[in-house]
Amino acid sequence: MPKQTVAEQYVDLLARAGVRRMYGVVGDSLNPVVDAVRRHDALEWIQVRHEEVAAFAAGAEAQLTGRLAACAGSCGPGNLHLVNGLFDAHRSMAPVLALAAQIPSSEIGTGYFQETHPDRLFEQCSHYSELVSSRHQMPRVVQTAIQHAVGRRGVSVVAMPGDVASQESPDNGAELAIPLDRPAVRPGDEELARLVQLVDAAEKVTVFCGRGVEGAHAEVMAFAEKVKAPVGHALRGKEHIQYDNPYDVGMSGLLGYGAAYQAMHECDLLLLLGTDFPYTEFLPRDVRTVQVDIQPERLGRRTQLDLAVWGDVRETLKCLTPEVREKPSRRFLDRMLDRHLHSLEGAVGAYTRNVEKHIPIHPEYVASVLDEEAADDAVFTVDTGMCCVWAARYLTPNGRRRILGSFVHGSMANALPQAIGAQFLDRGRQVVSLSGDGGFSMLMGDFLTLVQYGLPVKVVVFNNSSLGMVDLEMMVDGLPPYGTGYPHTDYAAIATAAGARGIRVDKPGDVRDALREAFAHVGPALVDVVTDPNALAVPPKITSEQVTGFALSAGRTVLSGGVGRMIHLARTNLRNIPRP
Repeated sequence: MPKQTVAEQYVDLLARAGVRRMYGVVGDSLNPVVDAVRRHDALEWIQVRHEEVAAFAAGAEAQLTGRLAACAGSCGPGNLHLVNGLFDAHRSMAPVLALAAQIPSSEIGTGYFQETHPDRLFEQCSHYSELVSSRHQMPRVVQTAIQHAVGRRGVSVVAMPGDVASQESPDNGAELAIPLDRPAVRPGDEELARLVQLVDAAEKVTVFCGRGVEGAHAEVMAFAEKVKAPVGHALRGKEHIQYDNPYDVGMSGLLGYGAAYQAMHECDLLLLLGTDFPYTEFLPRDVRTVQVDIQPERLGRRTQLDLAVWGDVRETLKCLTPEVREKPSRRFLDRMLDRHLHSLEGAVGAYTRNVEKHIPIHPEYVASVLDEEAADDAVFTVDTGMCCVWAARYLTPNGRRRILGSFVHGSMANALPQAIGAQFLDRGRQVVSLSGDGGFSMLMGDFLTLVQYGLPVKVVVFNNSSLGMVDLEMMVDGLPPYGTGYPHTDYAAIATAAGARGIRVDKPGDVRDALREAFAHVGPALVDVVTDPNALAVPPKITSEQVTGFALSAGRTVLSGGVGRMIHLARTNLRNIPRP
């Protein structure tokens, strides 16, 4: 029986670590590994058109499952294309193992054709990046890479020359020791006692949640109930905390709405739970602040803290809530809930007025209808830019829906590639890409990947023929928009020519039927909606310092926070909570 090659051993290690797909583009130094995938029963090679898409797709898969995902690129330019998607995966804490194939080992350091040094190039977007220079070295390097990616939640990169991959593997087999279940981390007794003191001493407590509250919804609600705390969230916390939340006061930040900003600034104690919220200008400077995070390096790096608590949110609240005294007064909570409702009601008119007659179509109307028509367990992937605004304000979470985007790295063109990874994970689940025309056209070639594999992704293109957010940024700086416009393009016709279902919409009355038709289609579909380029969103609180770099212009149509179904949730919260 012939021995395994190093490439076969590598693929076997990935399969044993739970990887089921490897996204990439074949070529030269990568060919031995791709051939090993072809012959492996448990792994599938996913052929994309651009390696950046491979990395984004793997990152999306990893974010949805919490398990290791994989991508690969050939030597030099091939693996360099991975870098943007890997940066996004790493900053999103997605466990991804990237294979960066390398030139022949004997030529490294000689300026050979396509020579780069991926083990150095990827250091900034990985926890671990190493070159395999010997067949005896590979198993331990790969095990170490997997442990870094899974244990520290991020990217690992293995660079491997094609000639090493083709060699026979060493006689001793490769053994994996991979912890797949993350431990529960609770704060120390002294930290917990100090936190109890701070909570008990405060009259008005506000909770602000990020992605780290995933899996802790019940614990956050129990704590908020006991201390009568309004609960706000960052964009990445929206899907995990907004649903079934009678204490919801909306979102703060550049895309914010509601009363979250006020609740954070008018409280006596602010608890930042599982958030690395980067916009310091939206954080209070004269309020006692506690931050709870499982990543200790994040504690206090955005704002000055009165207490830093190292622990995961769920375990911390399980320890904290029984120890704090119940607050007798709901006055602060009810005032913030009332302000939240009034904030939403005051903004709705901008999006509802003549909406069914307005041409070009209001993009916020499209997002609102999409929210109503999409499945209760849909996965939404969202392009950076104005699509993020509409997703933040109009997509309603329910504990089953997921919302992915490049929310930390802020890359263009992420939505379509992430939708590919999400759909490969589960072909039976509805996956919807909210794409701007700028982002979609940047990586449009991989729409063909949907057609090739018959992936039933539904792409909704918000087609305003411009880079809308950049347009607005330039106006804020007093500059005339330049280099941001695109010629009017019929993306539905392109989709149809590619073999998918393409639907063009330029009248608001046709939006709902077009979405229903796309969702009913059994394969990939694209809904090309011609939207108003003048639509604009502003945050809930504007200062002169915050204006720079954000979309604000008196000469444009201003939408200050229409939020679709969220206003109904706010009304329900005020109506259903018992009064003292």
